[in-house]
Amino acid sequence: MNHNTPLSHSPRPLRHLADVQRRVLTTAQLRAHGVSTADTNEQCRPGGPWQQILPGVFLLHPGPPTSEERLHATLLYATRSPVPGPATAVPTQPGAEEPHGQQPYTDALITGLAALTLHGFTSAPPLLSLHKIDVLVPRLRRLRSTGFARIVRTPSLPTPLHVTGVPVAPVPRALADAVTDLADAGAVRRLLTEAVRGGHCEPASVVRELTQAKLLSRPHVVDAVDSLLAEGRAIAEDRLYRMVREYGLPDPVWNVDLRLPGGPHLGGLDAYWPEQAVAVELDTRAPRQDEDALWSEYARKREHLERLGITVVYITPKKLRDAMEQQATVVRTALMASNDREPAAYVVVLPR
Repeated sequence: MNHNTPLSHSPRPLRHLADVQRRVLTTAQLRAHGVSTADTNEQCRPGGPWQQILPGVFLLHPGPPTSEERLHATLLYATRSPVPGPATAVPTQPGAEEPHGQQPYTDALITGLAALTLHGFTSAPPLLSLHKIDVLVPRLRRLRSTGFARIVRTPSLPTPLHVTGVPVAPVPRALADAVTDLADAGAVRRLLTEAVRGGHCEPASVVRELTQAKLLSRPHVVDAVDSLLAEGRAIAEDRLYRMVREYGLPDPVWNVDLRLPGGPHLGGLDAYWPEQAVAVELDTRAPRQDEDALWSEYARKREHLERLGITVVYITPKKLRDAMEQQATVVRTALMASNDREPAAYVVVLPR
C-alpha cells in the first residue's frame, strides 16, 4: 500500500478518509470524521494500514512519514486545540499560507534547525535528516518531548511566519533555539553568517535573542557573534556607499575622525560632508552591550558635534536595508538645510 492507495478495504466509516489530503490526523480529528477509538486501534495493528507516530497523532499510511508529515505531526501534537475536519487540508498553492480562519495550529511554532531549513538556509540540514523537530510552545503548556517532537518553551510566542502553510518562528528566535544544541563552532558561525549575509535579519536582532537565551557565556557562540557583528557592519557600510551612489548624493569623505585644532578628539564618523558640516554614523550597537551607557556615549558625541554646528544623522542597518530611499532623503534634507544654518566651527578631518 502506498501513500495514495484508497482505503477501499476499510469499513464504511473509514472509506471517506481516502479523500483527506494531509494524511496526518489526531484522535480528535479522526473522531470528528466518525472514526472510533476501536477503529483507530484496528487500523494501527501490526502490519495494518495506519500507524501512530506521536501520542494522539496518526499517519494514514504504513510507510515512513514525509518531511511535511513530520512537521504537521509535530504541530498537531503540540497545538492547544487542533481544528478537526477540513482545516487539515493542505493549501492548494505550493508555498501559500493557510486561508484566514483555517489555520489549525494554536500556540505552536516550528523553530530551531527545522525552521531555518524552511526559511531557506542552505547551511541548515534537510528536514528528513533531522532526528528532532523543535516546536515552540508557551511555557505553561503541559507537554513533554517525545519521538521526533522536541518541546521548546517560551514565556511568550513570537508572531509566526508561514512557510508552505507551516507556522514558523522568525529567524532570530529560530537561530537561538538551533544554537542552543550546537557545540560545533563552525556550524554556529555558518548559520549566523548566513542569517545576515542572506538578508534574513540584522545582527542586533540575533544578538538580542542569543542574550535572552543566555548563550553568550559559551566561547564558540561569542566568537561567532563577533564574526557576525563584523559581517553586519561591513554589509551596512556597503549599503551606505550604495545609498550615496544610487540616490545621487554628493560624495562625502568616508570613515574619518574629527578633532578640534590642537584640541580633543570629537569622535569617528562613517561619512562626513565638510562643506555642509553633515555627518552620518551607523548605529550598530549590539544588544549584549550596556545599551544605556552606549547610547549615552552616542548622545554626548552628538550633542558636542551639534554645539559645533555639525548635523549628525544616525542610521541603523535595518533602516538602510528596508528603507534606503527614505534614509537618502533624510541625508539630502540635512545637506540642503546647511545653507540656512550658521557656519560650523572649524574641525580637523583625519582618516580613521
